[in-house]
Amino acid sequence: MMSAKPSLTGGALLIAGTVIGAGMFANPTATSGVWFAGSMLVLLYTWFSMLSSGLMILEVNTHYPHGASFDTMVKDLLGAGWNLINGTAVAFVLYLLVYAYIFVGGNLTAQAGGSVFGGQWPLYAGQLLFTAVFAVCVWLSAKWVDRVTAVLIGGMVLTFLWATGGLLGSVKIPVLSDSGAAAGTQYWIYAAAALPVCLASFGFHGNVSSLLKYFQGDAPKVAKALWLGTLIALAIYVLWQLAVHGNLPRDAFAPVIAADGDVGVLIDNLAQYAEVGSMGKILSFFAYMAIASSFLGVSLGLFDFLADKFKFGDDASGRRRAAALTFLPPLVLCLIFPTGFVTAIGYVGLAAAVWTALVPALMLHRARARFGAGSRYRVYGGTWLAVWVFAFGVINIAAQLLSRWDMVPVFKG
Repeated sequence: MMSAKPSLTGGALLIAGTVIGAGMFANPTATSGVWFAGSMLVLLYTWFSMLSSGLMILEVNTHYPHGASFDTMVKDLLGAGWNLINGTAVAFVLYLLVYAYIFVGGNLTAQAGGSVFGGQWPLYAGQLLFTAVFAVCVWLSAKWVDRVTAVLIGGMVLTFLWATGGLLGSVKIPVLSDSGAAAGTQYWIYAAAALPVCLASFGFHGNVSSLLKYFQGDAPKVAKALWLGTLIALAIYVLWQLAVHGNLPRDAFAPVIAADGDVGVLIDNLAQYAEVGSMGKILSFFAYMAIASSFLGVSLGLFDFLADKFKFGDDASGRRRAAALTFLPPLVLCLIFPTGFVTAIGYVGLAAAVWTALVPALMLHRARARFGAGSRYRVYGGTWLAVWVFAFGVINIAAQLLSRWDMVPVFKG
């Protein structure tokens, strides 16, 4: 069911689509304490660390058969204990994200259905339709995910530029540099609140094995797709930070922070300092496409993780079973408990740090000790890179825990 000529562009867009979710709207608020210059450093640090850990997974993956995912690699290299920890973290994050995307995407689908066809669609109808349409793409193959994601990313870029073009043109350097701040204003003391949100904004690691399988073992091509896809995401994040931090003053962020970064409140406050026009409506289209593309990428990663975990074949029967296990549990939970994910979503960054930073660094170290230099792909850097990525994971876990325990400063605007 794989394409004979998988597209590098398609693979890169799949990664970009997975990375760029509606969560990007939280970035300007989460980084408002460190402000624009600080946010650029945090984003670059996170991008480099997350890209590096993804490339580590790729190198390790080349030592195993196509289709092997975390379960096979972690169990073989790190043992049953780490495999249990890692598998729990992967399942928790990916299932929770699929659950959340079904709720949000289903809600937007129901609203759109009511607007187009008249009347009021029930939430469950939107959730069923949203899940059915995009789940079929994942069930069919990565090629279908590639094609649909390419369309969604194209729409995202157009709507993003349409929505933010005016704001980008009205960026004010004094606002961007916070030149009006009082002497002694501190910024870096708020970095702990920014780090976990930025980590969650660069998650694609569940798709590395999927892409290696899709590209039929061509690891260098997968590496190029990871570079290109994450750079596309980074560029969009930087432009969004520029549009918001260049127009809405740092000391005016209090209402947005109080609303947990709600995009409607953000736009209302931006309207006091810049012309926003129909930005809200346009960004709603962007958000829908971002949710759909992330849903495709995240669920594809979960699909392949479960197929590897339970050793489902890549035939029609195996893909049906993997699809049922991927989509039915979060769909049923969403229909019964529509907002149940809210209580757990705050721990996504904490769990993600385990399998996007700690485990890749440990696996790379163990794989190089066992297999030597015989890999078809070797990530740049040596021991220092593994230490860098492992430390990145530890720092993010500490930042998340200290923030939850109210042991670090929190910017209030």
